[in-house]
Amino acid sequence: MKSTISQTSYYIVRSIYAIWLREIKVFLREKSRLIASLFTPLLWLFIVGSGLGSSTNTSTGSEFSYQLFIFPGIVSMSIIFTSVFYGAYIIWDRKFDFLKSVMVTPVRREFIFLGKTIGGMTNSMIQVIVLLFIGFLIGVDYSALSLIQIIFISLLLSFLLTSLGLGLGSYMYSLEGFQMIVSFVVFPLFFLSGALFPLQNLPQWLYVLTSVDPATYAVDALRISMLGTGNFIFEYDVLILFGFTLGFGLFGMLSFKRMKAV
Repeated sequence: MKSTISQTSYYIVRSIYAIWLREIKVFLREKSRLIASLFTPLLWLFIVGSGLGSSTNTSTGSEFSYQLFIFPGIVSMSIIFTSVFYGAYIIWDRKFDFLKSVMVTPVRREFIFLGKTIGGMTNSMIQVIVLLFIGFLIGVDYSALSLIQIIFISLLLSFLLTSLGLGLGSYMYSLEGFQMIVSFVVFPLFFLSGALFPLQNLPQWLYVLTSVDPATYAVDALRISMLGTGNFIFEYDVLILFGFTLGFGLFGMLSFKRMKAV
């Protein structure tokens, strides 16, 4: 009995690992992808952060510069864009018949989904690590605890949004259609998250919208970890974000199970 369970567990882990390894190899072969995906966050951080911070009197509600204030939001921005747009690779796999060849294997779709999701998370985390190093250069003071919290929150947000991207991609058959639909998801997620402005004293309608945005709680948790300031407490942010992660993970997995390979 124990031998059977061990063999089953080994088979599951091996299946997930194989899918993950393929996704990582594809990512590493496209080094321009990493450079391009980092360009937009860095543009916002240095151009918008420095320019807007020096030309406005907008208070961030803290003693930090505007550039430091938006840095947690920029980290979230990188995760949002990379993770959600990762769903486009489902469409590419379908076009080149790779998806069909994977779907006909005896591997259950849940494990294929997990392998691809972990692959997307790894891609996002590589960018997060690069941004964290840049954050150190601009004055973010990390501790061992804060780094653990940052990685944990980044993983949660990445799993949530990669699941969303794969779920949306499973319903789409053209890159143009996917990009159009995802644009209506990505930009509200980012702009309503409080990445660029404090959440205090917002109009009621805007505060309601920010409250239903899962990225709001990721940005707040990252800001607490990096800068020691936030609108909620860290545990509350984690609890809400974990609930969103379960919901979107279930959506992505169910969508992936119903997906047609051709």
